[in-house]
Amino acid sequence: MINYAHMKVCIAEKPSVASSIANVLGATSRKDGYFEGNGWQVTWAYGHLCQIKYPEEIDSRWKYWSLDNLPMLPTTYGIRLIAGKDTSRQFNVIKRLYSHAELIVNAGDAGQEGELIQRWIMQLAGVHCPVKRLWISSLTEEAIRDGFNDLRPQEEYDNLFQAGLARAEGDWLLGMNATRLYTKKFAGKGTVLSIGRVQTPTLSMIVSRDREIENFKPSPYWVLTTRYKGVDFTSVAGKYAIREKADIALAISERNPFVVDSVMKKEVQERPPQLYDLTALQVDCNKRYGMSAAMTLATLQKLYEAKLTTYPRVDTRYLTHDIYPKCGDILERLSMFGYSEATGPLSGAQPLRRSDRVFDDSKVSDHHALIPTGVKPGTLSDNERKVYDLIVNSFIAVFYPNSVFAQTVVTGHAGEEKFKATGKVAVSRGWRDVLKGTEEDKNDKASSGMMPDFTSGESGEHHPMLQRKMTTPPKRYTEATLLQAMETAGKFVEDETLRAAMKENGIGRPSSRAGIIETLLSKNRQYVVRDKKSLVSTSIGRRLIDTIDERMLKDPATTGLWEKKLRLIEKGEFSLDKFMEALSRQVVDITTRVKGQSSNGPIGERQEVPDYKAMTSTRRRQQGSALVGKRCPQCGKGIIIRGKYSYFCSNHANGCDFTKPLK
Repeated sequence: MINYAHMKVCIAEKPSVASSIANVLGATSRKDGYFEGNGWQVTWAYGHLCQIKYPEEIDSRWKYWSLDNLPMLPTTYGIRLIAGKDTSRQFNVIKRLYSHAELIVNAGDAGQEGELIQRWIMQLAGVHCPVKRLWISSLTEEAIRDGFNDLRPQEEYDNLFQAGLARAEGDWLLGMNATRLYTKKFAGKGTVLSIGRVQTPTLSMIVSRDREIENFKPSPYWVLTTRYKGVDFTSVAGKYAIREKADIALAISERNPFVVDSVMKKEVQERPPQLYDLTALQVDCNKRYGMSAAMTLATLQKLYEAKLTTYPRVDTRYLTHDIYPKCGDILERLSMFGYSEATGPLSGAQPLRRSDRVFDDSKVSDHHALIPTGVKPGTLSDNERKVYDLIVNSFIAVFYPNSVFAQTVVTGHAGEEKFKATGKVAVSRGWRDVLKGTEEDKNDKASSGMMPDFTSGESGEHHPMLQRKMTTPPKRYTEATLLQAMETAGKFVEDETLRAAMKENGIGRPSSRAGIIETLLSKNRQYVVRDKKSLVSTSIGRRLIDTIDERMLKDPATTGLWEKKLRLIEKGEFSLDKFMEALSRQVVDITTRVKGQSSNGPIGERQEVPDYKAMTSTRRRQQGSALVGKRCPQCGKGIIIRGKYSYFCSNHANGCDFTKPLK
């Protein structure tokens, strides 16, 4: 008979993770809801088993949706078991094991959400014994053993729990109040206007972009170029917005010979791209394979549970220095799994490259960047192979030398007009040999190639010309570009270093952004629809954003500041109480103002104008046919023509890209 009073209990977030841990601990006997053996009982949650109580469970008055009952400001929130037969059964197993345990090991996912899940379960089960924390970045046997050899007191992660609790309670406080407030004030019959701390600013970004596109008025501009010795030179004056000025520049160029002013040759080195964090991987998978953010995360989770890659929900692209000694072994094992061509140049006696763009302890908090573990993959699905290959090739590439180009820049003039041409030829491909054909390798394809010899001061005949072009609107958001915008609180940032610094104020967590996008697309929201790769706001989504005057509800930058405070709580530099006090005051202020707002008609009623995409094909054809022969609504210059596959503008040759599908 087993003496349960001397058992140690370990709890993971998922059954598959529990199975991996149990095998290492020697708990090989499968029971109902747990594994047992060698003095251990290893059990699991099913993700979230608990949640904050419903409003009516906190205060009976809040059962009814009424403006008079708002705002709802709980003094304590409380938690409840999520309804479900399986949930209830597994929780009872956990509670029974906890009641006899001499020690509990919290093996939840090593992050804010994972900590919250486990603490809530312990709270609801009534834990009274000591608790240790297992913190690991992969599920390999080595990582699990190392983690159990370095178990930490759970108290060391109290700030992490406080941050997770602030996020959960803050989202409840704002979401519950704002959703009821706007629904009762502005919604049509049977419609719920869902508002969330992250989802609403994200929707606002999509609506803003769509409006920018629709209100865009194309305008012509001219670019002056000239051809000399078979090379195309471009005027350094840039775009000419006024045709008369462009004509004058052309006339000056035509009257004068082309004179070479300078010839500069230099070697340009490009470093390998950084390792992946979750968002960067989701962006690449969407661009290359059309995978949604949610699909990428789900695929990555499977690779993690199969012990092939490290912890998925990461927001850094760096490794700590203690990982460096293990990298050679990982590369050696990868060479045996079909990557020998890529790893071959790295084998030998020379030490592996140790770049500060890869190894930086100060840039890693909870977990390091995504890398392969070196475990041999079994049979992988198509998506799993694609994601795994990206992570593996990224890992291999960072140890390669820089890509080297020979660059030639030639400047010249014709009269007063100055011109420039650039040629770039690969000298050594370096890391590009690993990432052939990828986005990072595009510069090779864009290379202008070899240039003829030029001498400073030489001159001769040339052939100037004007090119008429049209300004184009910004592109609609895709999941890739939306994820990037969420990461930087809506600000477009090209610089990699600056973008990394802005992550602190990004919207949501890397692990939650995919879910936010899916929520906006869901049938019970219908705020956004997919149009091929593009994300397009619906009429109800736009009307909701138009109705919300409160900046803090829809401004990405404001929401980003919230995210920064949550990170400060995690670091112990801000308190949960201060966060919730400030938020409560804001909710009171918003409620007061919105109650006094006038309404422009209910949102979400049946008579609401439908979206073009949502129309039946017949109605879309009818609407499209009605446009034929009329002035283009986009450029205002051409007329609408019916083509084989779509309706388009007669001014398309001059840059107007207006189209409507035939069906």
